[in-house]
Amino acid sequence: MTDDVLNDELRLAIEARRELGEEMEPAVIDAFVARIEQRLVDRADERAQALQLKRNHQKEMVLGSMAISVPLFAFAAVFTGLPGVIALCVALVLIAVISSRS
Repeated sequence: MTDDVLNDELRLAIEARRELGEEMEPAVIDAFVARIEQRLVDRADERAQALQLKRNHQKEMVLGSMAISVPLFAFAAVFTGLPGVIALCVALVLIAVISSRS
């Protein structure tokens, strides 16, 4: 919700209150507040969905790197020994840290 939309809705609510008179003021205000509350609920839902998508992406990245690491550990152990295994562990940690920050 942009400020322009909110300002327009507020201006329209004030104009409606003027046209309808003071006896309808509570109904106009209640309708305006209800629209704002609904937008806040919609925003919260959007944030929750975005957070869930981010968590799913992080999980996929970590599980994918773990699946790839099994054969890489074998190759590193056979061809490079302990330094290769250590380098692979560092790379996996970097993948996990970078995927959790983005």
